[in-house]
Amino acid sequence: MKFRPQKLSILDLSEEDLRNFLVKEEISAFRGKQILEWVYKKGVLDFESMTNLPANLRAKLSETYVGNPIEPVLWKRSGDNTHKLLSKLEDGTYIETVLIQAPMIGVGQEKSRATVCVSSQVGCAYGCKFCASGLAGFKRNLTRGEILGQFFRVGERQAESETASVVRDDHVPFDNIVYMGMGEPLANFDAVAGSIQSLHEDWGFRFGARRITVSTSGLVPEIRKLADLGIPIRLAVSLHGATDEVRSQIMPINRRYPIAKLFEAVRYFRERHNRMVTLEFILIEDVNDSVEQAKALVGLAKDLHAHVNCIPYNTVEGLQWTRPNLNRQERFAGILKDAGISVTLRREKGHDISAACGQLRLQQENAA
Repeated sequence: MKFRPQKLSILDLSEEDLRNFLVKEEISAFRGKQILEWVYKKGVLDFESMTNLPANLRAKLSETYVGNPIEPVLWKRSGDNTHKLLSKLEDGTYIETVLIQAPMIGVGQEKSRATVCVSSQVGCAYGCKFCASGLAGFKRNLTRGEILGQFFRVGERQAESETASVVRDDHVPFDNIVYMGMGEPLANFDAVAGSIQSLHEDWGFRFGARRITVSTSGLVPEIRKLADLGIPIRLAVSLHGATDEVRSQIMPINRRYPIAKLFEAVRYFRERHNRMVTLEFILIEDVNDSVEQAKALVGLAKDLHAHVNCIPYNTVEGLQWTRPNLNRQERFAGILKDAGISVTLRREKGHDISAACGQLRLQQENAA
């Protein structure tokens, strides 16, 4: 059943939606530009604070829309400077947003970025065997406004922090955005695509497309739709198995869209945008961290000219999987590097604050 909020958020509106609202209310169109500047250039979602708008318009906006539709419940910060936000939605459900600030150590490279990882659904229906997001089942899709609201909450937090790593002219104190939190982004295509539009367009955040990444477990038709969206964002594929046999054991979606079919769609995306695709590969001990899997992954990565992001498994309570030791991690990444593959071996992030997708939400719901 589709969630219907009591009031839409102003963040749910595109430029065209706002224009239509003003036409309906017989309000001058130039007010739309002013509203969007308050929202996306100044980060103001309180209508009464939009002081250059007439009082009757501020009252009408308050009557019709809400500001940020998500309410912070809990902030947690790990020893490695990973931050996690638990938020409550109008219907009492919870979502998570992660801010990653600590350096990522690559094989032969080192990089430090502030990255916001947002959720697109409450729960997940795709049942990846290693993931906490789907343990309590799928509840619903997030709205466009609920997705965008996460950026505003993180921006507020960063503005209050003395450790913000990026100083910008606007209120967006982070470098990169990834749709890689709770849920399958492409299963909520319209809201995700709408939020990307608000992030990227001149009337919105004006966030560079190359700094926006959408991660998918492999929804083939939607990958093609994303390629045709017209915004040259980056694509990350949650591969996690270099053969159909291994991938199908831990990712049920592979039975519907096996690797060969998945890679056809990924090639289409790459050709449309001329961007390197990232293959995400969570390393799970004695499941997919073998030499054989590494060699198979070399072939796949070479075929796509892809970057590989190796991610040591973040242990989830209630699941049987474990993280390989550091030697096994480095051996796996080393095989890729020696074969000429662009590869990053990520350090463990946020383990002490349950940073794996869905963990904090599960703890909150179980405690309620």
